Amino acid sequence: MTEPRTTPLRYVDAGVDVDAADATVKRFAAIAARTMRPEVISGVGPFAGLFGVPTGYREPALVASADGVGTKILIATALGRYNTVGADLVNHCVNDILTVGARPLFFMDYIATADLSQDHRVDLVSGIGDACAAQNVALLGGETADMPDLYRSGDFDLAGFIVGVVERDQAIDGSRLAEGDTLVALPSGGLQTNGYSFVREIWALGKGLGDEHDREALETVYEELGGSLGDALLAVHPSFLDELGPYLGDIHGIAHITGGGIPGNLSRLFTGDAVHLAGRIDADSWTVPELFQLIQRTGGVEDGEMYRAFNMGAGIIVAVDDADATKLIETAPGAWRIGEIVTREADEPAVQGLPD
Repeated sequence: MTEPRTTPLRYVDAGVDVDAADATVKRFAAIAARTMRPEVISGVGPFAGLFGVPTGYREPALVASADGVGTKILIATALGRYNTVGADLVNHCVNDILTVGARPLFFMDYIATADLSQDHRVDLVSGIGDACAAQNVALLGGETADMPDLYRSGDFDLAGFIVGVVERDQAIDGSRLAEGDTLVALPSGGLQTNGYSFVREIWALGKGLGDEHDREALETVYEELGGSLGDALLAVHPSFLDELGPYLGDIHGIAHITGGGIPGNLSRLFTGDAVHLAGRIDADSWTVPELFQLIQRTGGVEDGEMYRAFNMGAGIIVAVDDADATKLIETAPGAWRIGEIVTREADEPAVQGLPD
């Protein structure tokens, strides 16, 4: 039987500091204020945010998506850098709704932790706010959950929720895909937000060998990377909204290259009316970036496994006709022709030309 306490018990004794959390929410509100759009009716503070449907649309369709940063968080934590994974999260979500032609309207975040410092929480949301402000996305609100005993000391998870809009008759749904379309890739600049569990296995990061081991591995400088492994792994997941926005009316299909690599994501275009089509990739059309080559050498990873786990330098792939492909390549830095759309037989794979 539990004996009664002789001194009053407070919530902070259980690991939840309400006063500190309230003060931090005010700091969150100041960050969100930088992202406001005219459609925001109420933002951070109330139980729910209010956002007016934008004007100027004939038949607006709302588009929603949710995602997380995954174990990239463990790399950021090991290096004590908390101001970039928030931008990763926003940009990932923006790209996901971009695949159907949507432009983002507002974003909400969810942080779950045990005892992450209030300053680190503000760093996370500051990264979110910066990415939102850069893309005219309102940071409408969010939730920070203190969950001692569920999370270990210093651990946290980060998730995001985005809503965008597209004219219903202009949504990219694969119906315009056709044999002969050109596939154009835009460079990723790094792992984006996928493949980190694989990388951590290769370098034994977060595997119980201690903080000193992890920092030493991540701070190791590789000449071919032009910096440290940690810097390369924490490269921000780019948003492709600016590059692709002017072409949304001409794009026939968009694949955001996330978990599953090129074959796992490009194949998602070839469903419904496009099930008879496939993407034929020219694996010689680009040089795989040094980071992926380093990962493959260090881990002894086979070619096919690399393409299934990582984006290999292709951050997003779009299908357009040849004339639009030329214009896109001229305006989007680093873009290149990576392949074409072909007709396939029932027993052929949806993505062809990559190592098995």
